[in-house]
Amino acid sequence: MASMVLYNYFRSSTSYRVRLAMHIKGLDFEYKPVNLLKAEQRSPEYLKINPLGGVPTLVHNGKAIPESFAIMEYLDEVFPEPALFPKDVYLKARIRQVCEVINSFMHPMGNLKTLKYMETHHGYTQEQKEEWFKHWATQGLETLESTLKEFSGTYSFGNQVTMADLFLIPQLVTCQRFKVDLSPYPTLVKISENCNKLEAFQKAHPFKQIDTPEEFKK
Repeated sequence: MASMVLYNYFRSSTSYRVRLAMHIKGLDFEYKPVNLLKAEQRSPEYLKINPLGGVPTLVHNGKAIPESFAIMEYLDEVFPEPALFPKDVYLKARIRQVCEVINSFMHPMGNLKTLKYMETHHGYTQEQKEEWFKHWATQGLETLESTLKEFSGTYSFGNQVTMADLFLIPQLVTCQRFKVDLSPYPTLVKISENCNKLEAFQKAHPFKQIDTPEEFKK
């Protein structure tokens, strides 16, 4: 039995981030699907390990760690190679900035809970939910394009995969799902194309997971 268990959902971008980190580091883990559409994240059993009722949650040697950023930094400290941050403290801070633009600004606007609330309490249609997300996503994408134009090489920061890439690629996939045009952001598109050539990114893709519905499998 694997010493690490990842509770996650195929389409969750935060779960996608952690799968990327684990595949980049070559870590074996048991994949435990949590179906968000069936509210399995709100079950009493799951709430014991993640009181907020979100995904992902990592259980390592019997100890639970919720929230993607916390999990990924934990993995980077426990399994330091390959490193997800450079040693340069300035670059490390700028990578965290990029991660926070995605984690704190962009991601919540397309979160299932947010959109469900807009639908239930404000009568938003699917079209209106997409318009809502595009409004906020565009601001985030413009910020990322401006920032990474300065720092990118093959990947977000130079020619080594960093934490920034593990946040960026899932967010771009979410943007595509909400029909956001990515063509105005050539730096981001370049980074995405380069990342998706890597085996770790291919293995972590939402459409390649054990809980991916048949209609989405590639």
